[in-house]
Amino acid sequence: MAPPKNSCITLSEVGLNWPDGSSALSGISGTFGAGRTGLVGTNGAGKSTLLRLIAGELTPTTGRITTVGDVDYLPQTLTLGAKATVADLLGITQKVTALRAIEGGDAAKHWFDALGDDWDIETRADEALRPIGLSAADLDRFVSEVSGGEAMLIAIAGLKLRRSSIVLLDEPTNNLDRAARARLGELLSSWPGTLVVVSHDTAILELMDDTAELHSGRLTVFGGPYSEWRAHLEQEQSAAIQAERSAEQVVKTEKRQRIEAETKLARSARTAKAARENSGIPKIVLNQRASDAQVSAGKLRTDIDNRIRTAQSTLDAASARVREDVRIRVDLPDPDVPRSRRIAELHTAERSFVIQGPERVALTGPNGVGKTTLLEALVTGGEAGAGSIRAVLLTDRVGYLPQRLDGLDDDATVLENVRSAAPAVPPGVVRNRLARFLLRGGTVERAVGTLSGGERFRVALARLLLADPPPQLLVLDEPTNNLDLQSIDQLVDALRSFRGALLVVSHDDAFLGRLDLTATLTLDRKGTLTESAPT
Repeated sequence: MAPPKNSCITLSEVGLNWPDGSSALSGISGTFGAGRTGLVGTNGAGKSTLLRLIAGELTPTTGRITTVGDVDYLPQTLTLGAKATVADLLGITQKVTALRAIEGGDAAKHWFDALGDDWDIETRADEALRPIGLSAADLDRFVSEVSGGEAMLIAIAGLKLRRSSIVLLDEPTNNLDRAARARLGELLSSWPGTLVVVSHDTAILELMDDTAELHSGRLTVFGGPYSEWRAHLEQEQSAAIQAERSAEQVVKTEKRQRIEAETKLARSARTAKAARENSGIPKIVLNQRASDAQVSAGKLRTDIDNRIRTAQSTLDAASARVREDVRIRVDLPDPDVPRSRRIAELHTAERSFVIQGPERVALTGPNGVGKTTLLEALVTGGEAGAGSIRAVLLTDRVGYLPQRLDGLDDDATVLENVRSAAPAVPPGVVRNRLARFLLRGGTVERAVGTLSGGERFRVALARLLLADPPPQLLVLDEPTNNLDLQSIDQLVDALRSFRGALLVVSHDDAFLGRLDLTATLTLDRKGTLTESAPT
């Protein structure tokens, strides 16, 4: 039975407070209708929390959530037992067990109750597993025998197999390689019912019918995929910025007119006073004239003040529509890498690959082939082996950003962490440079362990790029994993300013396409390394 076409999620003033009293979400209203919706927003905006509320894992403190249809939810991290099977991951173990018992001649009523109308469960499981490269013959395999990417795809295929009306996916592409991402795209392209996907993968977001954004405590839904929403947002922001500039000019004009009016009033008052002293006009008449002048001046001041308040209110409203500038703009130290300078070499039995000068090289390949091992072998310095490939580092100025940002001291401040990589640079200079990484004011004195994920990422990036002397080679391992779209933009901006050599591992083709790559190296499951021009 297919999911109902009228499945939907309605949020009415939904709020959630954590046990310590802090607010996670407040006053969220909106609707996710039938079809596929990509949910975007910065890290910490509450996207995962919102999914957990809809799934019923959390109970809202205020407001109401109404769902039409049953809800199925897949979190970012799969929690599996050591003996979990593919059937367990699909969520059909009970039905498969019942079917096999009945086929084996056991006519107990509880087996028929468990199976229900799903007599074709194994056939449908086979159809669901085929796009992943598996079949119904793999239902009894332990999940530990498949890759992490395959496990995620199996779990998602299970959601589709169970025909839930509403399905929620939280960052389903994390740690998936290219092949797995392509298979996921195939699974999502024909999804029935209501699907809500939290993701930073623009290729997946482009498959969605709608794009929803959680921003500044509001949920807005746009009718179209990510690229159309982004174009709409940029156009909207351009108009908002222009409106703000116009409103600023009106406020300045009104304030200038206020000053000019006060100057005229003061001049008139002096002239009137001199005239009164020499006019010989009766005092009662002069007092009346003075009173009339004061009333007129007061009315003029009130009118001008009202215009200023109106102009300021218009400016405040226009400014509220303009988002904070969250683009990293940084003038990085020049690592002085001549084009002829050899930075690193990768040697195979067949040939050698050289990274020299300010080249930008991507290292790609399926999960499990040893890309991270090769990077770690390279950054340890000197000569090291990774399988059949020998890595040689030809500079001692290398910066490495591993998949996990575990190279920071959580107890030290932001300033201390960054200065540890540039001890000779004065604190004031480091502060100025950190401001360009959007790390300003009191944030610089906070312990890294208290920062949000996005702030922590910027500290790690700043520590890497602001090192003194600056690195001649940057090595990045899946740098966009777990980053929101805003942070990915920030990373691209920073890397575009880097004038040294770059070696990056990533399955995110959209990200790689923005780095102006000079070459792509591909490592296959046989340990063969090949070079191709960037696409």
